Amino acid sequence: MRVAILGTRGIPARYGGFETFAEKLATGLAARGFDVTVYCESNGSAAPEAYEGVTLRYVSAPSLGPLRTILYDLRSLWAARSEFDVVYMLGYGAAPFCLIPRLWGTQVWINPDGLEWARAKWGFVARTYFRLMEWACLRTANRIVADAQAIESSLASRHGRLPACTVIPYGCDVIEDPPTAQLLTRWELTPGSYYIVVCRLEPENHVLEILQGFQRSGSARQLVVVGNHLLDNSYVARLRAVSDSRIRLIGTVYERETLTALRYFSFGYVHGHSVGGTNPSLLEAMGCGNLIFAHDNPFNRETLQGNGMFFQDSAQLAILFNRAEDGALDLKKLREGAKLRALTCYQWPDIVDRYARALMDSQSAKE
Repeated sequence: MRVAILGTRGIPARYGGFETFAEKLATGLAARGFDVTVYCESNGSAAPEAYEGVTLRYVSAPSLGPLRTILYDLRSLWAARSEFDVVYMLGYGAAPFCLIPRLWGTQVWINPDGLEWARAKWGFVARTYFRLMEWACLRTANRIVADAQAIESSLASRHGRLPACTVIPYGCDVIEDPPTAQLLTRWELTPGSYYIVVCRLEPENHVLEILQGFQRSGSARQLVVVGNHLLDNSYVARLRAVSDSRIRLIGTVYERETLTALRYFSFGYVHGHSVGGTNPSLLEAMGCGNLIFAHDNPFNRETLQGNGMFFQDSAQLAILFNRAEDGALDLKKLREGAKLRALTCYQWPDIVDRYARALMDSQSAKE
């Protein structure tokens, strides 16, 4: 069975959660006998034609600001229009163009990823555009793949009847062998001496509320924020303006081993994401056995299933920080519960198996 995966910058993953997902899914399906191709963004230099059994094809797009991504997806869809059984588009920014492969009899699956239109960073025009793209993806796809039940429920509540929809979450690696604590010395950190936040510094990730909640707490630990704090926008400026010697904005960390060590040795992980489904960063924290403080919304509730603490605002978060440190909570139970849920529900081999079954079922139905 021939499968194409579109909508990411490509593999091997170097950029973020979607690329990691594409890599894990593509290589996993290839190992199970599927003929998998991943479309990658061309940077004009020589690049490999294959990766761990996966064919890599390259597509370029002109630098036209926000249109670049749409044109990249359009060119990828055109290139993949006729030689695959299933074209799997990650994201719905170019949803109307997903009709192109269908004209050649190719099945099109779309993963909407989250509620892109709900992100606070977008203005009216962008929000309207993404709402239209969400509407369009439900009418151009043969199948929607939601990464959480809450995503499917949200789509159904706003759009009524959906096309065929399969719920398959993202996966994560469970860390059984501790990384080296020496990786923390760059920031003069020691195991258990800090909380950590790992995210894009955007309003829907509630970073400001997290900083304010920590400010209000009595913790003697540090709060380490991993994200690009040098962005030139008003929201990040407000984060930089928070005055507390315990709070450290350390910038981005792309080295996988180092980021894993930062998570693994933290006293607790604070997760403010609110508009996605099964968030990869939350899964990675669960796989590290972190004590998790998560924004209270259906997506995080579904992922954690009670194996964490939930906050709606900075006042609630401050109370949780204090309770975690005064012995009022069974922290070991919460940590072990989060890791067990990652182990039993979000392992990559199981996730790939679910995709493999869905692909074979779709092929059988077509025949």
